[in-house]
This record gives sequence, structure tokens and C-alpha cells, in this order.
Amino acid sequence: MTAILGENEIISSREFDFPREQVYEAWTNPDLLARWWGPKGFTNTFHEFDCKPGGTWRFVMHGPDGVDYPNHSVFEEVVPVERIVLRHLSDHEFLVRATFEDLGGRTKLTFRQKFMNEADFEQAKPYCIEGNEQNFDRLNALLNEVNGKM
Repeated sequence: MTAILGENEIISSREFDFPREQVYEAWTNPDLLARWWGPKGFTNTFHEFDCKPGGTWRFVMHGPDGVDYPNHSVFEEVVPVERIVLRHLSDHEFLVRATFEDLGGRTKLTFRQKFMNEADFEQAKPYCIEGNEQNFDRLNALLNEVNGKM
């Protein structure tokens, strides 16, 4: 994984040994997404997931320490197998832009988090970089599982 810091932005990317359609499906199928979203040890309960422009995503992340983290996001742009853009509105407000690049049977996923203000960025930066890496680890494990490569 590569992490780059921009102005109020964290840019994480990783290459996966799976076709772009499968990686995209893991992001847009709520049953799959709920299984890998979040850092190691977290689970999710989805209450609403409408993956289309203007659609809402409401869920609760359950931390391994028993703390619940309510989340609310709105999808701004969804271009099948190419990109998903959503605005995270809970706690720290930030824009997420996930792009899926075809590498001939493999996929490069780039995940950009642009925070709306510097204070939120500085507060989230220490845990977001590692959290994104764990998120990608969990995505890779799910893709291996659904493809029988465990």
C-alpha cells in the first residue's frame, strides 16, 4: 500500500490480484462491503445503502472495544467499475473518491480522503493511514475468500 499526504488529504492505494469488476462489486454490494469495511476487529450493521448519486449510506461500525460509531454518507458520483465518490458527514466531514484502475486482470484501487477542514485532518491523520491499510487488508482477504483462494 502507498499512502501520500496532500493538503488536508490522505491518498491510499493498493494493487489487488482480482479483476476490477470484482473489486468494484466488493464496494457496491452491501453484503460484501459490510464484511470488510473498517479497520481490523470492526464489524458493521448497515441500516441504509443506496449506491447511486444522492443515495444515502447509514451504518454503525462496532469497535472491538464495544464502542459504536454511527456513520452517515451521501453518494455524489457512481460510475460503474470506475469510481465512487461520497461525502462522509458524521464526525469529521470528508470527501471520499475511490477509483478502480484496470491492470489487465488486476486492479489498482486508489482511495482519497479530502477533509473539509485542517483541524479534522490533523486529528484523523494518525489513525486513518493505518486504518486504510487494515481496510485494504480486509478487502483483500474477502476477495480471496469469495474466489476460493484461502
